[in-house]
Amino acid sequence: MRRSNNLIGLLNFITLVLSVPVLGGGIWLGTRSNGTECLKFLLLPLIIIAVSIMVTSLAGLAGACYRNLFLMSLYLVAMILIMLVFLGFIIFAYAVTDKGSGRETENRAYLEYYLEDYEGWLKERVESDEYWTKISSCVEESKLCRKLGRTVNGVPETAETFYLRNLSPIQSGCCKPPTECGYRYENQTVWSSEGVVGSNNTDCRKWSNEQSLLCYDCDSCKAGVLATLKKTWRRVSVVNIVVLLFLFPVYIVAYAAYKNNRRIDNCQPCGETKIIKLRPLCY
Repeated sequence: MRRSNNLIGLLNFITLVLSVPVLGGGIWLGTRSNGTECLKFLLLPLIIIAVSIMVTSLAGLAGACYRNLFLMSLYLVAMILIMLVFLGFIIFAYAVTDKGSGRETENRAYLEYYLEDYEGWLKERVESDEYWTKISSCVEESKLCRKLGRTVNGVPETAETFYLRNLSPIQSGCCKPPTECGYRYENQTVWSSEGVVGSNNTDCRKWSNEQSLLCYDCDSCKAGVLATLKKTWRRVSVVNIVVLLFLFPVYIVAYAAYKNNRRIDNCQPCGETKIIKLRPLCY
């Protein structure tokens, strides 16, 4: 019984300590937000995660160390909910990212991204004006387009060299016009439309050489974000599977500790239980 209590107490102490920098990061983001949509967009989920971890860890730590059945039962319920959330996210992530990928283009190493290749809840979310304002703010603040600048031996990069680069989905969709527009390359984020034959792609009219605009309002940019989310969510799902496999034996140990504590409480003579509960078992 003491071993199981000590193990649960130790694990929850570690998660409690780890939650402190997460919460600190959320508070730090809040102090730096200065009204920017991106940081506000990221702030609330980060604080919710940190507070949830702290509350669950405190319940598990106190319940294990002081053999408090109420806190242990609360901890077990919270653990079940957390595992269900992880499982739900894994299923959801694979369900909403099952379609869509980049298209290969002749004489280009990078892929082109089209919004019509995606469908479902995630696409509708990204397309909505409410969320796209926040997402595009994050894309701009990431400075991914500025990082495209490159010189070769002090000489600006040529079009032929640029076409052979492996751009990220966001860089391909947001930092340059779609290839089918036929714009002429001047540098990584400046393209000339002089003498170009019109295209049916509406993104060709949305492109701007203004560095604060570029193609941030293009459908190709939204498609690039969707491609990035698909890749990221799939990776996060793998991590969640590993975490879920870790949480299951932890829950088994916690449940065993709860049953042992409950059995001992039922065996204690009246009046002795409270005295024992005041003595920490985690040492």
